Amino acid sequence: MSNDTRLSLFAGLLIGLGAYGFLSLGGIPGAVIFAFGLVGVVLTGSLLYTGKAGVLTDMGAIAKIWFWNVVACIVVGLMVYAIGGDAFERAQSVVAGRFVQGPWRSFLRAVGCGVIIDISVYLYRISKSLVPILFGIPLFILCGFYHSIADVVYLVAAFKWDPAILWYYPIIVIGNFVGCNVRRVLLPKEQASK
Repeated sequence: MSNDTRLSLFAGLLIGLGAYGFLSLGGIPGAVIFAFGLVGVVLTGSLLYTGKAGVLTDMGAIAKIWFWNVVACIVVGLMVYAIGGDAFERAQSVVAGRFVQGPWRSFLRAVGCGVIIDISVYLYRISKSLVPILFGIPLFILCGFYHSIADVVYLVAAFKWDPAILWYYPIIVIGNFVGCNVRRVLLPKEQASK
């Protein structure tokens, strides 16, 4: 197993655990505890799809990171389902709320998440302060934005097949990618590459 695969799996595990924390607590406490995932990613140098989609230009590398992130989150989602309880019930509610938004709103919510995650990671890289992440994660959750890696935990934990997933999930992945590249488009090249 390559180092990139391990780092991508570990990032997925961290985000998955943050998502599980959100499902367990809900509300503002859940949004705050979710930050554990991205804090762990930046401190360990793990590879997260939404942390790299606005940095890397190799689409193959981005796809591999996404794939292994998803694999790890499937495992966490199955764990949430197997344990049951409030987290399982909240996962069902979260997923039902996702599908009723429709493609356009879901896309916009995914773009918003991508913007916030990318900027949070960028500000961490240039400042080495965790403050942008500790505020950025609750911000994207409380705004109702969608994270394609965390959503794997919700979708698997809910354990209910719905044909809407066929349009929903690809739109979230693409929306996150678009959002993660807003900074790269808007900032001067020398600043964006930091």
